[in-house]
Amino acid sequence: MKILDRYILTTFIKTFFPLFIIIMFILLLQTIWLFISELAGKDLDFSVILKFLMFATPRLIPMVLPLTILLTSIMIFGSFAENYEFAAMKSSGISLQRAMRTLSVFIFFVGIGAFLFSNTVIPSSEKRFINLRKNIVKVKPAMVITPNQFNDLGDINIKVAEKYGDNDEFLKDIIIHKKAARPGNFTVIKAVDGELKGSVNSDLVTLVLNDGNYYDDIQQKSPKRRKKLPFAKTHFKQYILNIDLSSLDNVDMDAQQYSKGYNMLNVNELKDELDTLSIQVNNDVKSVKNDVNRRNGLDELNKNLKIAEVQNKVSDTTEVENKTSDTVTIIDHFDTAQKLQIYKLAYSNADGINRNISSAQKNITNKKRALNKYEMSLHNKYALGISCILLFFVGAPLGAIIRKGGLGLPIVIGVVLFLTYHFIGIFAKNSAEEGGIPPFIGSWLSTFIIFPLSIFLTYRATTDQGIFNLDAFIQPIRDFFAKRSSKSKK
Repeated sequence: MKILDRYILTTFIKTFFPLFIIIMFILLLQTIWLFISELAGKDLDFSVILKFLMFATPRLIPMVLPLTILLTSIMIFGSFAENYEFAAMKSSGISLQRAMRTLSVFIFFVGIGAFLFSNTVIPSSEKRFINLRKNIVKVKPAMVITPNQFNDLGDINIKVAEKYGDNDEFLKDIIIHKKAARPGNFTVIKAVDGELKGSVNSDLVTLVLNDGNYYDDIQQKSPKRRKKLPFAKTHFKQYILNIDLSSLDNVDMDAQQYSKGYNMLNVNELKDELDTLSIQVNNDVKSVKNDVNRRNGLDELNKNLKIAEVQNKVSDTTEVENKTSDTVTIIDHFDTAQKLQIYKLAYSNADGINRNISSAQKNITNKKRALNKYEMSLHNKYALGISCILLFFVGAPLGAIIRKGGLGLPIVIGVVLFLTYHFIGIFAKNSAEEGGIPPFIGSWLSTFIIFPLSIFLTYRATTDQGIFNLDAFIQPIRDFFAKRSSKSKK
């Protein structure tokens, strides 16, 4: 490596790493502020908080690394141009491409490293981060009771309309679903109000319910008995329910229960999951079509009827219609009561088919949305490395053109460029999740946009031109007014 290459690479690295740490620190503070409600008031150990920060750091790399490369390249090459170091290089016969050659190789390996990092480290840390958040919630179960939504507390699911009191111990409009060995909600308790009572030295929490009803489903073997006695209802003035929270005191912060999120898988696992989801969506669509055809009788229509018979019947009906002015339909052969029964049956059948299609459509839409997320996660791993390379070829020529280094103008221009790039990616991602555009476009749209920009800026910097040649637009206007003024004088 020559002295000039070593000098450019050393200058770039000395600026790159401090800037990377500063940006990472700022975004990490934003992450802490975002999840402060999950950490505050939980009496967590310092080691748990360190784990939280450690697992949250890798998920910031896809945003921190491209921004750092863009800002560093603008600052370094702007400083070279401002201090006339590029002028000295060009006087020695060294072009801009030659000055960028060593850094281009370095950024190429950084792009490969970014892909490997997003394929190995980020899925593993994301898995641990999600599981750690789920485990932290279990530490303080009383704080899990959020009004107007069901909350998992011990062996019950509880929903309250309002909490009040000094310690939020009084509850209003309580609905409780008791858990059972068999799946389903078979025991429901409703109360007007209640109170939570507990002791610091006890693992039991007492829930006192006032003025409510106790519903219990009765599983009858006979359908007739099930219609006669579907459930048992008991009214109570006061009902005391003891909740055992001993199992929640020993929460394993390293427990791994969730491992199938689209951000928790590498490339091979994402491909397998995409194949599985695609097969499920196709099977769901086929099953809906078959079910609709079966219920409306389309499969059985004209099943045993020959084509010749159909043609003869069609010709007979046309002759009858030509001879008679009034058309006779099949429904006219039935009386009024039978017609009403037929119409009710047809309406019930059509309504059932519409409900089935609506339910299946929601299910298929959710699976397609999940499929889009998995596919975008796969493409994002490749797009990260490519975007790092392209942003270098945007920042380096731009710094050489504006000829300004340091922390002033280059930072402003770099942040504006990156925010534009980032917001385009967010809008494309949201549109791709809803199926507005293909997931491939949603992941690569921002990269496709900066690709021609990198070529344009590199060409303008190589030919010693500005970003825009204003003289090419202004000079024809000046010539036009000069000719008009000369003619008026004559």
